[in-house]
Amino acid sequence: MKKINVVGGGIGGLAVAIRMAVKGYKVNLFESNDYVGGKMSQINMRGYRFDTGPSLFTQPHHIEELIQLCNKKPEDYFKYHKLKESCRYFFEDHTRIIGYTDSSLFAEELSKKTSIESKKVQNHLKKSAYLYNSTQSLFLEKSLHKLRTYTNLKSLIAICKLPSLDLFSSMSKRNKKRFNNPKVEQIFNRYATYNGSNPYKAPAILNLIPHLEINQGAYFPKKGMRSIANLLERLCLEMGVDIHTNSKVEQIAVDHNKVKGIHAKDKFYDSDIVICNQDVYFVYENLLNDKKIAKKIQKQERSTSAIIFYWGIKKSFEELELHNIFFSKNYKDEFHEISSNHKVPNDPTIYINITSKEQKNDAPKNCENWFVMVNTPPNKGQDWEKVIAQTKNNIIRKLNRMLGVSIEHYIVCEHVLDPRTIETITGSYQGSLYGTASNNRKSAFFRHPNFSNKIQGLYFCGGSVHPGGGIPLALSSAKIVDQLIT
Repeated sequence: MKKINVVGGGIGGLAVAIRMAVKGYKVNLFESNDYVGGKMSQINMRGYRFDTGPSLFTQPHHIEELIQLCNKKPEDYFKYHKLKESCRYFFEDHTRIIGYTDSSLFAEELSKKTSIESKKVQNHLKKSAYLYNSTQSLFLEKSLHKLRTYTNLKSLIAICKLPSLDLFSSMSKRNKKRFNNPKVEQIFNRYATYNGSNPYKAPAILNLIPHLEINQGAYFPKKGMRSIANLLERLCLEMGVDIHTNSKVEQIAVDHNKVKGIHAKDKFYDSDIVICNQDVYFVYENLLNDKKIAKKIQKQERSTSAIIFYWGIKKSFEELELHNIFFSKNYKDEFHEISSNHKVPNDPTIYINITSKEQKNDAPKNCENWFVMVNTPPNKGQDWEKVIAQTKNNIIRKLNRMLGVSIEHYIVCEHVLDPRTIETITGSYQGSLYGTASNNRKSAFFRHPNFSNKIQGLYFCGGSVHPGGGIPLALSSAKIVDQLIT
């Protein structure tokens, strides 16, 4: 029986461990923390529960596929429901827009609140579906770095469609041309942040992202996002995966350009294959001691990071829902501050996730658990203590102004994450949430492949490699590695 060592117990690592165990391999998974799930963790404070990481759940079929691979019934393992609203949007002029997960309702809502023609919105969402369906088989489901990817009919059709896929215009330019309405543009430009990119630089092909949330739908898993990590851990254990927590991998052993195993906790674990779910920069820098490739990766632009405040709020807000966005006055200036000046803007766009809207026991009665996040540059040595204090003040002032409250009086407990702690806890270089940014049309090809060209038996999955960050893409990376090993 072949042996496989998986380095890192994030969502991608758990998924690939399941896939390898299904094939009959002997799988060991190593995680440096005392829990698996990576960014998908949780915090409990004074009766409040918070999901720490990804908060939006789309494409549940990826999870169901893993359950079915294990010869289990999805309905016995995973409960979730579709949301009527994907998000509520708040603007400084007191305009409030509901982002319905029904494309027709959303188009009508935008038409009513902004005077945009509903047909323009529906056409945009149809184009979003076209972009996704045209690129899915080529960019999201297969390795871009293997010749055989380009020699099947689906891929050839996708390649023929490339001229129509908005690769040569930025997301913001395309949305401005399509809508010429600042509020509608801001709503659709924000989808660039789903992979940590800048809509004023990123290619318009990223307009495929709204398709996932609006056309396909946004969902909420019973017991919150952390339940996804718990489910994957359960499947790993049921399929015979040995999970080693508190087990930091120190080195990948290589002999004559072939992996031999890994060193963890002063012990050697031999294997025929090593699959890394750790940030690819740290794999080369620390585990392989390949400074040349590490330096090459280091030069690539990193995605945005975040400052996240987890607030227990002793009040209930009817005007808020599960997902809420409070937009900045000038979106372009906000992204310029982040990507060019490496600063946190004084007027940031604020995202608030409140899982107690769906899962009542996540907060005490008549209270709410607020996950309050603003985009930031990755860690480049900024004075984060000062930045956090200033950002908290700016957030509170903005929310007080836009909600007509004094929110500071309702905060009963607080926990904070910033780019430094994100890097420490999750192993993401500079605290970037999605690895390499997607701010140019070649970004997909610049991402590290899911295998090593130099070392036989070495593979990669997770948000820092192809096809990118976020739950669906991390799960897709595990599937691509599965195909490669086959």
